[in-house]
Amino acid sequence: MDGAQRSHVIGRVAALLRAVAGHEPNGASTTDLARTAELARPTAHRLLSSLATEGLLDRDPKTGRWSLGPELFLLGSLAAERYDITELAHDILRDLARETGESAFLSARRGDESVCLAEEEGSFPLRSHVLHVGLRLPLGVASAGLAILSHLSEREIDDYLSSVDLAASWGPEHARAAVRERIEATRVAGYAVNPALLVPGSWGMGAAVFDHRGSPAWALSLTGVESRFPAERRPLLGKLLLQQAHRLSRRLRERSFN
Repeated sequence: MDGAQRSHVIGRVAALLRAVAGHEPNGASTTDLARTAELARPTAHRLLSSLATEGLLDRDPKTGRWSLGPELFLLGSLAAERYDITELAHDILRDLARETGESAFLSARRGDESVCLAEEEGSFPLRSHVLHVGLRLPLGVASAGLAILSHLSEREIDDYLSSVDLAASWGPEHARAAVRERIEATRVAGYAVNPALLVPGSWGMGAAVFDHRGSPAWALSLTGVESRFPAERRPLLGKLLLQQAHRLSRRLRERSFN
């Protein structure tokens, strides 16, 4: 197997692992995973079986559904010391939820996606339930991903928007020109706004969190029903998000240099 073939296989394995993770904790069938990873079912089954042999996946003998395996837990535990910032962000999420009444979330950039890592429910009884831990969304979709994308370099943004067709999967509101407009608005305000572009009546706002190199590696966000995000309240919510995002960014810099 040459280098190109090996990279192709690794890409398929990575797509399957992400697909399994997206169906946790209930697991998923081979057919569902093959569809999500855009693989032929026999190919998906062969790769899934190999991953299970290595302990990276488990398969329920009764239902046939695949779940993440014990070896991934061990590897993840080792990687968490370097990449997991949920402990650093816990009180920040709590403060955001308490001060606003909305649900607060921490998301991380993973390649061309944002992944929700942690959440803190707000006190307001009506919630949008759009975002949840483990959910992956393309950059530029939802407020967290938009906040991260908006703080990348122009070249990175151009390369990304040239390589994806967000409108095909997420609707015309995510056409390239429309995403560009929201990027510019985010740069002016400092925070991103998602005015119910994913689910009617569900709004979100997000602010980027930067690593010690100044790269937008994470985002804090708030979600709730539309009535909780009127024009006169959004600047206040945006200010709180930016304050807490700066607070978390500062903590991350301090950890890196300790």
